[in-house]
Amino acid sequence: MSGGIMHPFGSAFSLRMIGGIAAAATVWTGSVSTGSDDIAPVPEAGDVISAQPLTNAAVLPSAARSESVSYVSENGSGNPIVVTGTVAIPPGTAPEGGWPVLSWAHGTTGIADECAPSRDTVDGPVHDYVGAVSATLDQWVQDGYVVVQTDYEGMGTPGDHTYLNARSESNAVTDIVRAARHLDPAVGSRWVVGGHSQGGAAAISTSELAVDYAPELTLLGAISVAPGSGLSQTPAYIKSGNPAIAPALAFFPLTLLGAAAADSSIKPEEIATAEAEPLMAAARTGCIADIRAAIPSVPVDKAIRPEADLGPWTAYLAAQEPASASPKVPVLVAQGTTDQLVTPDATDVVVKSLQDKGAQVELRTYEGADHRASVAASLEDAQAFAASLR
Repeated sequence: MSGGIMHPFGSAFSLRMIGGIAAAATVWTGSVSTGSDDIAPVPEAGDVISAQPLTNAAVLPSAARSESVSYVSENGSGNPIVVTGTVAIPPGTAPEGGWPVLSWAHGTTGIADECAPSRDTVDGPVHDYVGAVSATLDQWVQDGYVVVQTDYEGMGTPGDHTYLNARSESNAVTDIVRAARHLDPAVGSRWVVGGHSQGGAAAISTSELAVDYAPELTLLGAISVAPGSGLSQTPAYIKSGNPAIAPALAFFPLTLLGAAAADSSIKPEEIATAEAEPLMAAARTGCIADIRAAIPSVPVDKAIRPEADLGPWTAYLAAQEPASASPKVPVLVAQGTTDQLVTPDATDVVVKSLQDKGAQVELRTYEGADHRASVAASLEDAQAFAASLR
């Protein structure tokens, strides 16, 4: 097959791969001609489009096999999309039933393609964060887990990233487990979702949505580290213009552009001022450090147009709140006591909301751990939690 890759699953995989390459830039619309009388089937969620050895800084060093993959998933509206990510398979022989899986949802790196964790390099724009998290995830590989990591919708693929969209992120996190099982039959069906910050919220959403979305898989539980919350407060908080909100301006373009990518009724140009363009431009082409670097150039009280209707944006963010989820599996929430980005009080609100619905949620706190440090600080408890579910 010209332009394809050899794969042990044979012609069915090849047909799906051809369809994937043909439609990779957009949402799937139907069958794709292969140049013969055969018509490729509409790709299914979890189908692998491409796979190649991973060689950059995203490699988890303890893995026997590391793959960069693109695969089919579904966006928040249920339309098929292409997503990228990585698969790390441990050395040795898989246990009976296959390797257990940790599907990791990453924290905020940005919304541009270069911010995708699968593209990480030692001198890259997100290595300070991704590299530190990778060191923790490598411990899971050493513990005998396949570790899969999605980049989410629109990061590393054409189209915009629907930042914080609960259903899209949950689907991407789930479908990369399916993709890993297509890549290697030794990958089992029993899995745990974990995530940090943006990904911590995604892990909670996944704890509800993945059970019915992928019934052939067995989701055992969710690990949510410093889950982002209070999302719907962002528009009014930014519009207040209080000088104290300056550090939060980094999340203004991310939440606005991410919402607009998912909901066409939200118009960034009708909300952001001309003075805020440095922030918007940095978000479109750079990563989180670039956005933060642009903050001093934007008057804190002139980011949002005075006449802007914040209703649709606020409503969209409210619908993505992790506190609105109803987990169907046990959840471990991990929180650092000195976290200034996701405060302990904010996480307490999320935990109480979930528990009030009858969800099995346990909160662990880590004295002195800030936002990033909470990932490594919670490793031992996270692994013990996952082991207890197996």
